Amino acid sequence: MITNTINNELFVGIDGGGTKCKAIIVNSANEILGTGIAGPGNPLHGFTQAINSIEQSAQLALNDAGLSETPLSYLVAGVGLAGVNLPSLHKQMMHWKSPFKTMHLTTDLLIACMGAHQGDDGAVIIAGTGSCGFSYVKGQSFMIGGHGFPHGDKGSGAWIGFTACQNVLLSLDKLMPNNMLTECVLKYLSVNDAMELVEIIANKPAAFFAQLAGCVFQSAAANDDIAISILKESGAYLSDIARRLLAKKSPRLSFIGGLSSVMTPWLDKDIQGVLSAPLSSPEMGSVLYAKQQQVNYSSQEL
Repeated sequence: MITNTINNELFVGIDGGGTKCKAIIVNSANEILGTGIAGPGNPLHGFTQAINSIEQSAQLALNDAGLSETPLSYLVAGVGLAGVNLPSLHKQMMHWKSPFKTMHLTTDLLIACMGAHQGDDGAVIIAGTGSCGFSYVKGQSFMIGGHGFPHGDKGSGAWIGFTACQNVLLSLDKLMPNNMLTECVLKYLSVNDAMELVEIIANKPAAFFAQLAGCVFQSAAANDDIAISILKESGAYLSDIARRLLAKKSPRLSFIGGLSSVMTPWLDKDIQGVLSAPLSSPEMGSVLYAKQQQVNYSSQEL
């Protein structure tokens, strides 16, 4: 159990995405004391799953910090979630009786941007399970993409994996030559033909297809033409997003998300040249957001 909580307030920063929910425990000096990872945290794909992942990741972070006996009610929470840019999901999350002392809810995009630029103005391209572009400049936010899988999120892990499956089916139907990508996907999923493949991939969520993106990168590294074409199309799309963000006069542009390191070489050269390394994680961005909201709330009370 923690003591002297007035002088050493604890914060939990949450980053909830389509594949996992990450949490950090941070003290008043912004020192990270512990981390935790749980399952998907996007309420669009299941409200109950999302809130369970939030609580579990926070508890795991407390355990990692050596504070397992500290209740969640001691924590000021900054919670950035995918999906809450949709008004209905934001309303649903705000009606949740969270276990935290206070909860400051926002989108995963804003906390990613705040983390990457340490709370200052800037922009981010995000490519993980999903994809999106976001900037925050002079108090104005701008979002491009992020429309969700399967109708959007081009260039994301889910889109790359889904597109790979489409090409594999064409190959199995002899409408294009057999290739290394086909062999890699069939081996990964332990299937032998088109019908078996369709049975496995039918109605699967974004996280499932994102796992198949590894087959595309592996095949592209071995000079498979189909895999290379998928990644070129992904890189061109993300580069176009970057140009829209730069047009908003963003002083810094960072590329973040689970695919950022492996996708960077597929971006257009001019975009690669202007990228700045993120200064901290989206989870820290959640903490910065929570602290900012607390200051704003205190100012309104005065």
